[in-house]
Amino acid sequence: MGLCPGAEKIVLAESLDEALALKARHRDWVALKDGPPAPGFDTVNSPGLLRSLDLGGRTVVQKTTAGTVGALAVKEASLVLCASFVVAEATARLLRTHRSDSVTFVVTGEDGQADEDLACAQYIARRVTEAGTDAAEFLRRAAESRAAVELAEGLRQGVHPDDVALCLEVDRFPFAMMATLEGSLMVLRPRAMPSLVGEDPV
Repeated sequence: MGLCPGAEKIVLAESLDEALALKARHRDWVALKDGPPAPGFDTVNSPGLLRSLDLGGRTVVQKTTAGTVGALAVKEASLVLCASFVVAEATARLLRTHRSDSVTFVVTGEDGQADEDLACAQYIARRVTEAGTDAAEFLRRAAESRAAVELAEGLRQGVHPDDVALCLEVDRFPFAMMATLEGSLMVLRPRAMPSLVGEDPV
């Protein structure tokens, strides 16, 4: 699930039809999906393409093949974070301050076997306890994963040549992505984290 820089929130839709229905009810929302462009959707889940859009203060309704499905599957959990390399440290910091007895990583790609997702989850897990963990090996695995190779070779539709590189920019954003139930909707919002040299958030 990609980030939508500047967006106020991301509403996670259970289906393409639900995403389009929400967009129809909220004309100012931006509808996003993964894969090739489709009628009714404003854009696709491509970091390279999204960076050219002004999403400042907007609401995005998103449906992806794996990411939104995974987040919605655990919506009853006490804390749900959607993570990637670009928000790794902010996510690890939030987990350190949350002080939960256990953390479950839900790997969504390729039925839970996507190596780019596994590498990211393992990196964040290590960073929770070892803040100085080197990202290099985890990034290498992600860059060599089947999904990354397919993206780089143009085998998937709805992508930009810079997508893999943008997805592998460690700590590009200083916030974690927290999903909570708001009424009947699962909503993802950025949770700003203090400077890495500052104190942990409360």
